[in-house]
Amino acid sequence: METATYAVDPLPTGPPWRLWEEVGEDAAAQQGVYAPVYSVSFGARNRIVIAPGDSRSMTLIPEMCEGCCRGVDGRAGLNLACEGCGRAVATRMDDCGLWQAVWLEPDTVVRRPSGLPAGPPPDWEDLERAEHRVPPVELDGFWSRRWEAAVGVALAHLVVATEGRPVTLPGGRVAELLGHAVDRYLPDGPGALSVGLAGPGIPTPRPRPDILLVPRHPLTGASWREPGDEGVVVPLDSGVWAYLAHPDETSPMPATGVLPEGVLRDDYPLRPRPWYPLGPHDRAFECTLIGLPDVRDPWLRRYRDALRQAGYSPRSPIRTLSINGASGGPSD
Repeated sequence: METATYAVDPLPTGPPWRLWEEVGEDAAAQQGVYAPVYSVSFGARNRIVIAPGDSRSMTLIPEMCEGCCRGVDGRAGLNLACEGCGRAVATRMDDCGLWQAVWLEPDTVVRRPSGLPAGPPPDWEDLERAEHRVPPVELDGFWSRRWEAAVGVALAHLVVATEGRPVTLPGGRVAELLGHAVDRYLPDGPGALSVGLAGPGIPTPRPRPDILLVPRHPLTGASWREPGDEGVVVPLDSGVWAYLAHPDETSPMPATGVLPEGVLRDDYPLRPRPWYPLGPHDRAFECTLIGLPDVRDPWLRRYRDALRQAGYSPRSPIRTLSINGASGGPSD
C-alpha cells in the first residue's frame, strides 16, 4: 500500500482456517472459494489494509510473531495490540516474499475523521496522468511485484473468458510484456480469439476484438466499459493498464550529427530489463481463479488439474498439456 492509502477486502482472510474436507463445497462457496483447496479462510470480512508506516499506537505481541524467515507472516493470528488498552487489533506481515502490510480487524477499530480536507477521489481521468502509470521494472532491476500480481489476476479472468481457447494479442507493449505469460497459460492452435486494449482516453478498436483488456477503476475496482458495449472484458490493474495504453514521453535526441562540445545530453536513461521474461504471480492467479464461480465448470477443473501437474513452471507451459484429451479448448 502507498502511504496514506488503505483498502478493504470484502472476502474472508486470515485465520482461522478449516480444511476443505471439513467445510464442503457449499460452505466454501459462501466464503468465496469455488474449487477444492487445502484450507478455507474463515477470518473476518472487510479487513482493512494499510502501509506499516501509517500505523500508530500499536505494539507487537511477541508470542504471536511467527514467520518462516526474517519476519512475521500472521500465521498465529493478530500480532499487534493497542498500546492503550492492550487489545489485539491488527496483524503485521513482513516476512520474505510478502508485501509489507498491516491488516486492521474491522470489529476492533473505529473510523474517525482527521479534520483535514479530503482530496478529490481518483477517477478514470487519473489514468491519463503520467504519475499513475506503473513501470514494469523496479529500480532494483527486477520485474515489478505489482505487475506480476496484476498479470496473474488478469490471466485468470482471461482463461475463463476464452474457455481455454488460444488468443492473439495486439502488438507493441501488450504482446511484448504479456505474450510470455499468455503462452504459458493458454493453448496454441487455430480458432484464436482476438484481444484488444480499450479504456478511457483511447479509442476502442474497430471492429471490436472478441475480448478487451480494460482498466479497473482506481477507487471502486469496477471494470471500465464503453457505453452500450456488452462484449467480453478482462479487467487489468489501472496503473498497469495506463502504462500499456499511454506511451511515455519520447527522449529528445538530435536528428543528425552530434551535440556541441560542452553540451550535456538530455536523454532519459533506459530502465534495466530482467534477464527472464515477465510471468504472473502464481498465487495471485490461483486465488483469483478459485474465486470465480466459473471454475466449477468441468473443463476448467481439468485445466486447473493440468496446470497444477505442471507445477506452474515456465518450462512446462499449459499449451503442451492435455486439458481435454488433446491440446486446445473445452470439449463436450
